[in-house]
Amino acid sequence: MPTQAPAAPVHPESLLALPPGEARQSLLTVHSILEARLPAGPLSIYEAGGGSTSYLPLGVLHRAHVTVVDIDEDQVRNNNYAQQAILGDLQTYRFAPGSFDLIICYNVIEHVPDVESVLSGFCTALKRDGLLLIGAPNPDSLSGVITKYSPHWFHVWFYRHIRGEKKAGLPGEAPFPTHFHPLVTPANLEAFASRHGLQVIYRKKYESPRYPEMRRRKPMLAALIDIAAGMVNAILPGRVDVRHGDYHVILRKLEQ
Repeated sequence: MPTQAPAAPVHPESLLALPPGEARQSLLTVHSILEARLPAGPLSIYEAGGGSTSYLPLGVLHRAHVTVVDIDEDQVRNNNYAQQAILGDLQTYRFAPGSFDLIICYNVIEHVPDVESVLSGFCTALKRDGLLLIGAPNPDSLSGVITKYSPHWFHVWFYRHIRGEKKAGLPGEAPFPTHFHPLVTPANLEAFASRHGLQVIYRKKYESPRYPEMRRRKPMLAALIDIAAGMVNAILPGRVDVRHGDYHVILRKLEQ
C-alpha cells in the first residue's frame, strides 16, 4: 500500500507572500518562538494597527481572541480575522493592566509620532510573561535612510512602479506616511525595553524582502543597488549590511 506524502504545512498569507530569503526565514523563526512560548489554550491578543493581513502563525491565530486597534477606518473595515476591531489611536487608547498574552505591532511603529506612549501602553497591557512582537523597518539601513528622507509621493511611486502594486497610496492601501521616531531604531528600542522590565528573547535584522522582489522584477536596477550597498558595507565598521532593511524583535514581560 503506497504511503501518503506528509501534508504540507499550512501558513498564513503574510508568510506565503514573502519571497524566499532572510525575511521569510526570520518570520518562520518568529512563528516557532510564539508557538513554543505562548501558553496552551485560548489566548488574548492585541494587534496594534491591523489591516487585512495577519502575521501570526495559524495555530496561534485559530485559538486566539484578537483585538485590533487602528486609527484608519479603511484598515479597520478591511480586517477580517479579529474578533474585535476598534477605531482608535494607539498613542492614547488604553486597556486594563495585564489584559493580553501577546501584543503584535507589525509595520506600524514607524508611522506613529509618539512611539514612547504606544510602548508604555503595551507594557501595561501585557500579562506577566506576555510577549510583544515588533516588526519594523530599520532606520539605519539603506532603505530606511531613503524612506526617512524622501517625500511620501516617492514612496507611492516606488510601490506602484517598482513593486507593481497599482493600488498603492489609495485609501487604506500602503504606503502610509512615516515618522521614524527615535525608538524605532533597534538599539533605542532595546534600551527602552530594558528600562521597562522587558527581556529580549529574539532579535533579527534581515535583508528587506524588497531586494529579492527587485532582483526578480527589475534585475538591472537591483544589480546596481547591490553594488552600491556592497561599497557602503566595505567602508562601514563592523559586520554591517545596509541591505538589512527590516527587523523582528520579541520581548517578554518579566513582572506584572
